Amino acid sequence: MKVHYRVMAVVVVGALALLPEAFAQSRLTPLQRRLASGFVSHELDQHQADLQPAAGIRAAPTVTGGFNAGFSLPTSYFPADNDACSEVFGRNVKINQNCVNVSDSDLQGRGQAQNETAIAADPNRPDHLVAAYNDYRRGDGTCGVAYSLDGGEHWSDGLAPVGFTRGAAFGGFAREYWQANGDPSVAWDTKGNAYLACQSFLRGLGTSNNVDASSAVYVFRSTGNSGASFNFPGRPVVEDYDTTGATLQDKPYMTVDNHVGSPFQDRIYVTWTDFAADGTGYVWESYSNDYGEHFSAPVIVSSNSAFCTQTYGLATPQGNCNENQDSQPFTGSDGALYVVYNNYNNTPAGSDNRNQILLAKSTDGGASFGAPVKAADYYDLPDCLTYQGQDAGRACVPEKGPTANSIFRADNYPSGAVNPRNPRQVAISFGSYISQNSQESTGCSPAGISATTGQDLYTGVKAPGRCANQILLSASSDGGATFTGGTHDPRMLPVVSVQSKLADAFWQWAAYTRSGTIAVSYYDRSYGSDNVTGFLDVSAAWSHNGGTFYATRATSSSMPPPTQFSGLFFGDYAGLAAVDALHPIWMDTRNAELFLCPGTGLPLVPPQLCKASAANAAVANDQDIFTTSIWLSN
Repeated sequence: MKVHYRVMAVVVVGALALLPEAFAQSRLTPLQRRLASGFVSHELDQHQADLQPAAGIRAAPTVTGGFNAGFSLPTSYFPADNDACSEVFGRNVKINQNCVNVSDSDLQGRGQAQNETAIAADPNRPDHLVAAYNDYRRGDGTCGVAYSLDGGEHWSDGLAPVGFTRGAAFGGFAREYWQANGDPSVAWDTKGNAYLACQSFLRGLGTSNNVDASSAVYVFRSTGNSGASFNFPGRPVVEDYDTTGATLQDKPYMTVDNHVGSPFQDRIYVTWTDFAADGTGYVWESYSNDYGEHFSAPVIVSSNSAFCTQTYGLATPQGNCNENQDSQPFTGSDGALYVVYNNYNNTPAGSDNRNQILLAKSTDGGASFGAPVKAADYYDLPDCLTYQGQDAGRACVPEKGPTANSIFRADNYPSGAVNPRNPRQVAISFGSYISQNSQESTGCSPAGISATTGQDLYTGVKAPGRCANQILLSASSDGGATFTGGTHDPRMLPVVSVQSKLADAFWQWAAYTRSGTIAVSYYDRSYGSDNVTGFLDVSAAWSHNGGTFYATRATSSSMPPPTQFSGLFFGDYAGLAAVDALHPIWMDTRNAELFLCPGTGLPLVPPQLCKASAANAAVANDQDIFTTSIWLSN
């Protein structure tokens, strides 16, 4: 049982009366804290230690709040041998075109990082690609965008026009200025328009002097230039005016029905989670039938289901499935809209700590949804504090052995797709820490839930050859009415992450090619010593008939564990585009981070650039966005 509670907090600002804080982790129930997206929770939980200006090079203090909690800043610096701006690693191509901005050492990642990726290919011109990601070049996160006109061989990039939107919904003002943006997704329609969905929010008091803690989701359209520019301002999907810090619109994702002949051709769908003041987290959907100019009133997706046996919060106004996250909408050629999401309203029994993936279907263009069905059970990643000693309240992907280098938060989300050649074939991919590959007889099994953090525990987490997160597949042959994962234990489902040895795989995405091949990309620690060192690779797997899967390595060399944001944040998901070729997109750490060398930048000593060590890596690294092209043989 995942027990939770709610903490109300206030702050004093000068001689003002007591005012509420921003919507931050300190105000969330433990379950809401677990479900809030990594991007939002890290953005909103900055503290003053994260924002103090640094003059020149200082001693390396231990920072006690915000991104750098519990970590010492770099102390070992050495000269840089390049400008940390590599644009290719073998066949891997860099999407964001900026070199590393040199940030103060206590603001690692700020002004530099890119993470949390999405990519889509124009169905009419598959060599036209558009990508999006969280981009920190301006310090705060925003929605970065990029496009390619040659199948991903070369990219141009920029930032979405998200500085402000119309302010009528936010107190009747002319403009609403946003402090942060992120959680992007991209899609194409059948007319060659590209679309970007982007979350926006303000922090409220506590980290700024602005009481406004509003949040919103906007969609931007690119017409005539394949993602090179977007309309301004974005069109609102949901706008939540909040000066109390009580609510948050989180984790949006978008799709477009780009099936020619579909009854809802070119309709745009966006889903998101509403974290409400009563402790609930429902999934909502809104649609546009006029190319993103206007969006419908929100429609509840996660309502009532017999699978939701345990409710949380003070009320259940929309139904008993009231704690959800990680929603993804996707469509079939018959016009059906599917929304798959993680649900936490099941009742764990004893040491069994599984949760469930639910799916809701709409056959009327997103105007209403049927009752959720179970797509699968799954076992989430293990508690980071228990096994790595860092990142309390989050799960992560611990490497095997005595080190604790892999500490970035992660969870096992679902990703779905429909076979374009058979709309009754629906595939859901997801990660699970327990699978048919788990060595449960030799010490890898569920061990309940941490009473301290509410995260999942397992035996054998740090022992090689026992536990490993794997990518599984749940399939439907009746248009989403039933799924193999709805009636079979995760231990009985097919494993997509084809590996030569038992190793962790996570952050997958699923897509069908137009020829009907199901493809899944994922982070993969089965290469070299990745599973022991915490290094990372990316693989892509595919099956032409939904049976046997084949896999190939997408990365040309392994990536070290991320170090920016104190190694705690690396995004929440990584995408995949598939029309003809496969285009996995991922966060990459092979470029070094740069710092001002100690003792330089003084009146008589010109500034010079240095690399530096990190607490969890030999060389502190940047977060860039990379992709590659994989052509499948028939």
